[in-house]
Amino acid sequence: MARQAAGHRYCVEILLPLAGEDGRPHPGAAFEALKARLVDRFGGMTAFTRSPAEGLWDGPGQGVDRDRIVIFEVMAAEIDAAWWSGLRRELERDFRQQEVVIRAHEIRRL
Repeated sequence: MARQAAGHRYCVEILLPLAGEDGRPHPGAAFEALKARLVDRFGGMTAFTRSPAEGLWDGPGQGVDRDRIVIFEVMAAEIDAAWWSGLRRELERDFRQQEVVIRAHEIRRL
């Protein structure tokens, strides 16, 4: 896969849970495979893994749900919505999640 040009315009973040809904940790190999895939496609990536963030949301009729998450980030020149949508579906399956959040922010390099 061709690497993106240096004129990055977007920061894309992938929020991934460290464990499934059953509490079992996801295998490290799943995270490593995603890192390699992102580096191959975008030429680099950043993983925020040292201090997992905590995601909280109001579960329907169940109180507050929690996830410990890590964030993977890439910079891209453009957004290929179909590619990102396909990746999101794969991650939802592989990480046993109803939804994996992938978000993009337009950036201005200073």
